[in-house]
Amino acid sequence: LRIVSGGTDNHLLLVDLRGQGVTGKQAEEALEAVGIIVNRNAIPFDSRPPQVTSGIRLGTPAVTSRGFGPDEMKRIAQLIIKAIANIGNEQKYREVRQEVAGITSRFPVPGLDA
Repeated sequence: LRIVSGGTDNHLLLVDLRGQGVTGKQAEEALEAVGIIVNRNAIPFDSRPPQVTSGIRLGTPAVTSRGFGPDEMKRIAQLIIKAIANIGNEQKYREVRQEVAGITSRFPVPGLDA
């Protein structure tokens, strides 16, 4: 996946999905199905309409506030790639969803009772 501008200096990342042959809408829906919430987002010079887009926006506050470290972040990135590479594959969605549930169960949301 290509990060627009090559990286970020803050908590937001804009991912260009054109190289994967999927839309932002498809990626957003696939990731939601596995328990990872992102937003479809237009990328610079996007040729797709705003309701479809060619990118997704990721934010890190939801995971950093839960205490995710570098290892968890790398694994989440791998799971994002797996879900996007397997759009429509319910078996792969189940695998990713189970792993997402396992990771998040180890890092509860601060202030919420488990």
